[in-house]
Amino acid sequence: MTKPFTPMRRTLLKAFGAGLPAGAAATGLVGDSALAAPPGTASAAAANTSGVSHFFNARERITVDAIVARLIPNDELGPGAREAGVTDFLDRQLAGAWGGGDHFYRHGPFQAGTPEQGYQLALTPAQAFRAGLAAVDEVSAKRHGGKSFAQLQPREQDALLTALEKGEIDLGTLPGKVFFQMLLDGTMEGFFGDPVHGGNRNMAGWKLVGFPGVYASYSNDIERHGVAYVRPPMSIAMARASGHGAMHGASHGGSRAASQGGSPAKGASAPKGGRP
Repeated sequence: MTKPFTPMRRTLLKAFGAGLPAGAAATGLVGDSALAAPPGTASAAAANTSGVSHFFNARERITVDAIVARLIPNDELGPGAREAGVTDFLDRQLAGAWGGGDHFYRHGPFQAGTPEQGYQLALTPAQAFRAGLAAVDEVSAKRHGGKSFAQLQPREQDALLTALEKGEIDLGTLPGKVFFQMLLDGTMEGFFGDPVHGGNRNMAGWKLVGFPGVYASYSNDIERHGVAYVRPPMSIAMARASGHGAMHGASHGGSRAASQGGSPAKGASAPKGGRP
């Protein structure tokens, strides 16, 4: 990447713009309102709803909150990654099987691989996040008079993330490019995965792109050409609670397996890179 880092919401809209609800699409792409927000601020919705951290310590949680808020910011189009609970999603995943590398092949030799070979480091994801977050705050302090990443102005945060993405920041045994990609992948998964996994709070990610969720059948809507799809999104937990999967499986002769769908997240279907 040669151009400066920009928050992911613009990139997301370029990719998904055709699927946005008419009201959201009509707003267009405007300036990033998060740039004007005081550093370190967050809405009440960003609070950890469980009240318990499973992996992150207090400082790590603050740093992750600040990072994901720059990757997918809160703006006029809706909540960002911080408000959607992405930090809680990552906290749960890193405390579980994925964080411990339970399904990784973790025997040596460890050496640089090709992009097709995926993750090649000796570190588990949990070890990588712990080391990487500490290193990011250390680099921030050296470059900005003792300030942690969360204390920087948004433009300073973006500049540091740009350097991390380009591999210009030395994180020791953890390549900066690899850690940036882990942060980006985790943020995307937490923002668009089913809320049952801890992120996508209030289905903010699905509402942004117009994804309907896990309805078991769309057969009644297939021939409705030129008619807006207006059903609200449904999560796995909502489908289970309402018996939605059972009703549609009976009425349409389909399998209840469809009700277990939704955007994949760690711990759901088998995603790439050996993640559980």
